[in-house]
Amino acid sequence: MLEIDCRGKACPEPVILTKDALAQIKEDELIIIVDNPSSSGNVERFAQSQGCSVTVEKRGQDFCLRIQKAEVFKADDKAELVRKRDKAEKVVVYINSHLLGVGDEALGSFLMKAFLKTLGDLERRPDRLILINSGVQLASEDSKVLDTLRELSEEGMEIVSCGTCIDFYGLKDKMKVGVISNMYDIVQSLLGADRLIRP
Repeated sequence: MLEIDCRGKACPEPVILTKDALAQIKEDELIIIVDNPSSSGNVERFAQSQGCSVTVEKRGQDFCLRIQKAEVFKADDKAELVRKRDKAEKVVVYINSHLLGVGDEALGSFLMKAFLKTLGDLERRPDRLILINSGVQLASEDSKVLDTLRELSEEGMEIVSCGTCIDFYGLKDKMKVGVISNMYDIVQSLLGADRLIRP
């Protein structure tokens, strides 16, 4: 039985490792070990969303999650249906700040980094990422997430930044990934999206 030690790994990495393991292993069961209740809850919910059964055992400060895979043929059929459905949809992510959420700036910066990294780990990635207001700073030369955005761009995600916003923040010569666009193009993208994600 495969056992994956996720202790010390920050969210959402334990979930991503669980997702990859479920997709790749031939065994019907695997064990995920995490060291905090938040990661335990996240992994448990994800596994259950995939049709798996989960048993959680506390071992000292750690949590041991025994995951029983769903019936293989049913999981494969469901995944194929989801892939076909998602392939026809246009998904747009709209980011209007360099921070994710409202509150502490350091936390907001960390959450944005985690959010963008998770986009790259998804099986079905969005088609377009729109950056407006201070969100355009994410694609500039001093951005902490520049490498992540470059990877997303190289993998086919279109990254679009608002030209007016770039001029406002004085970033015209500092943009390092994606294209500079205008409000008309941005509005057209929003109107044409089948699904719009606003983190």
